[in-house]
Amino acid sequence: MRLVVDLNRCQGYAQCAFLAPDVFSMHGEEALLYNPHADEAQREQVRRAAAACPVQAIRVEYPEHPDRASRDTAKEPSGVR
Repeated sequence: MRLVVDLNRCQGYAQCAFLAPDVFSMHGEEALLYNPHADEAQREQVRRAAAACPVQAIRVEYPEHPDRASRDTAKEPSGVR
């Protein structure tokens, strides 16, 4: 799983940092830090964080399935890996 965050779109609401704190964190009041290659063990938390982003700035890509990338990964079928 690979993460891409559009930092021009990100407004620093930090919903992602609350939902996936091992992947996303806020540095100061506005700077988002994140691990672009999050561990597969964090998949569910990352999916929820991406879905909760009010400006949809988080894109989750699945290199094993290049045709499947989504801004709202919560719509992904739950059994697909």
